[in-house]
Formats: sequence, C-alpha cells, structure tokens
Amino acid sequence: MSYLSARQEVVSSNIANADTPGYKTRDIETEFSAAFAEARDAIVEVPGLSSKNDGNNVSIDREARLLAENTVRFNLAAQLLRGRIKDIRSAIEEGHSS
Repeated sequence: MSYLSARQEVVSSNIANADTPGYKTRDIETEFSAAFAEARDAIVEVPGLSSKNDGNNVSIDREARLLAENTVRFNLAAQLLRGRIKDIRSAIEEGHSS
C-alpha cells in the first residue's frame, strides 16, 4: 500500500504539471525494496514519451489511466487488508470466549 500511495503522489504531480514547460513525466520504478523510504527514492523520469514544443511530455490520457489503475489496486489492497484484520479479530474473539 505504501508503493501505491507513493505512486498516487507521483501521478498526481505529473497531472498537476501537465502545462509546466520542460516538465518530464516521472514514475516509480517497479523494482524496489518494500521499505517506503526506498520506494520514494526510486522515482525516475519515464523514457520514450513524446514531448510537446515546450519540452513537457505529460500525457493526460496516460496519467488518467495510471491514476485509475492505481486507485483500483489500492482499493483491492485495502479490501484484502480489511478481510485479514477481520479474520484476526475473529480469532482473538474466539480465543477470549473459550
């Protein structure tokens, strides 16, 4: 979930800078350690994107798609985590009633 939160920030930053001259699209590398601090260090410029005349290469369509994908993944991860917490609570409550 830390990765997804960090990616949400990066994609949002890309969208916010869509009209900033010279701004280069960034993303988080997929290969990184699980630690959130290390994930933040893995932010890199995205290669191979076409630039506009002002040097900006943000594609709102691409970023909107990434934002939507990230939201779905985050919601799924949150749902799985809630289920896991529910299972743990149930096991604790069973242990107390025995």
